[in-house]
Amino acid sequence: MRADPPRLNRRALLAAPIALAACDRFAAIQPAAGPLAPPLKSLVPAPFGATGMTGQLDQPDWVEQILRHCSQLTPEWEQKMERTLGPGFSYDFEPSDRMVAFAGDNGLRVHGHTVIWYSQGSDVFNDDLPRARFAAEYDRYISTFVGRYRGRMAGWDVVNEPVAEDGDGLRDCHWSRALGMDGYMVRAFEQAHAADPDALLFLNEYNLENIPAKGTTFLRLVERLLKLGAPIGGIGTQSHLNIEIPAGQIRDFFRDAASLGLPIHVSELDFPMQRDGGRGPDLRSTAERRAQQVARVGELAEAFMTLPERQRYAFTTWGLRDNDSWLVREEGKNRPDESALLLDAEGRPNPAYQAVVEAFTGRAGA
Repeated sequence: MRADPPRLNRRALLAAPIALAACDRFAAIQPAAGPLAPPLKSLVPAPFGATGMTGQLDQPDWVEQILRHCSQLTPEWEQKMERTLGPGFSYDFEPSDRMVAFAGDNGLRVHGHTVIWYSQGSDVFNDDLPRARFAAEYDRYISTFVGRYRGRMAGWDVVNEPVAEDGDGLRDCHWSRALGMDGYMVRAFEQAHAADPDALLFLNEYNLENIPAKGTTFLRLVERLLKLGAPIGGIGTQSHLNIEIPAGQIRDFFRDAASLGLPIHVSELDFPMQRDGGRGPDLRSTAERRAQQVARVGELAEAFMTLPERQRYAFTTWGLRDNDSWLVREEGKNRPDESALLLDAEGRPNPAYQAVVEAFTGRAGA
């Protein structure tokens, strides 16, 4: 079996053609060549995490860097339904078990990703399945999966990406058609809580900072689900940042999110330099792109820092080094020159690393 997925189901990032505000305080930070970056886990005022996959467990350089920088690990693919659920409602948790065991053996806490996602499971949980069987298998999957790791997980992304792409309402999917638009989410949180009462349970979504309307819809959804009794313990903002959004937009979302009083997880942070296609040629210089990255990541780190300590669940990047990113891999975006993370391939600090250090500590980075 391949250690890496045949294809990662990630979505394109929506980019807005808005220039970076000249007054951003982090824009002057430049690349730093030389020594390895000081450990992020000692600089971030919360658990610092990254994603990993089973194939990387056999890469000594990856293991060394993960243990150097991280206090938390998120399985990138091993806990997604395309890997755990087979025909006839058969289960295979072996890759997930390996990731959880690696974390436990090395003193890392684990954040589970993800239990219910609109993008997966429809081949087994299809529209032809009788509704009573659908509901029973839905409950069994969640209780079996989450319960397998009872007491070993810090938290779970229980429902992933329920909001429509543009923020106009919620996604129609196989889960909502069978169990109701709010019903499938409430049910998932109830089952997960029963299976592991001590884990924090998250609603996780992307483009919340990039598209204000989507952030608003998401936060209203959280409020509604809480009123319906869903045991939501935290909210996850993936933070796949569009580095061209206006200054202040990230800060505004965090201010609104913090008002709910729940722990907040920056759950999948990256910040691509390259735009997705369809918008014509990108004439920005490398220096301009780096300045945009640094400004937006600095704003994100500052916004996270302003949260009360009890609301800082974790700060997680989607991959640790540039070469670990789904944006670089062939089965992802296949952009070999992309640099969208805090560390370069050798573990040296990228410019955005300096912005994170400055935001969290008030001093310049390495």
